[in-house]
Amino acid sequence: MKKKIIRNFIISSAIIWGAVLIYVAYILKGTDFKNDVTGIIAGGIIFHLLFLWIPLGKQLQSKNNDNK
Repeated sequence: MKKKIIRNFIISSAIIWGAVLIYVAYILKGTDFKNDVTGIIAGGIIFHLLFLWIPLGKQLQSKNNDNK
């Protein structure tokens, strides 16, 4: 896998988690919404795993299988 693609995945991951944390801070501003925050963070985790790291893992695995 090219370094540029891996770099893009890492940058995308940072952007997603930055957005999730900013949104959490916005929700918590002067309020007590523990359940809402848990849902937002869980959604971020699911999105992160499904759309970034699972495809990256599959690409790395296929590359390793091609090299054998």
